[in-house]
Amino acid sequence: MSKDKALEKKAEAKSAAMQIASPWEQMERLMDEFVPARWMQRLGVPDWGERFVGIQAQVPHVDVIDRDDEVLVKAEIAGVRKEDVELSVTDTTLTVAGKTQHEEKEARENFYRREIRRGEFSRTVALPAAVDTEKASAKFEDGMLMVSLPKVTKTARKRLEIA
Repeated sequence: MSKDKALEKKAEAKSAAMQIASPWEQMERLMDEFVPARWMQRLGVPDWGERFVGIQAQVPHVDVIDRDDEVLVKAEIAGVRKEDVELSVTDTTLTVAGKTQHEEKEARENFYRREIRRGEFSRTVALPAAVDTEKASAKFEDGMLMVSLPKVTKTARKRLEIA
């Protein structure tokens, strides 16, 4: 494969990954191209999302596990109620989205404080295999979301004879 073809394939793969990533992930990747994160860590500078005063990037941490007959997706979304989480799945992607809201009130004789924090999050992940969306199931327990996505067809490796 020529060097130009290899660079073109790398650019296409990067473009596809950028389309699936959230805006915060896209920004982080772009910033890492200019100034690698490891350099910033050595200087004691926090992550890019923490640099914007008043803005909190909430992107759930996700593990995608490719098993023989299913794809298992685990998402850590602590502090979110089950009713505030929305899932959508296609045969090749899973999107986890939700809202958070926290309100604190404190009242004393001549003092009143009320803080409200709201936020939204969304994360779309590419699945390693086509899945059957009709048979997908999810459970949410102790801040951990587990989504089981059965694969469309289970394929086994087959040896072919050359004719």
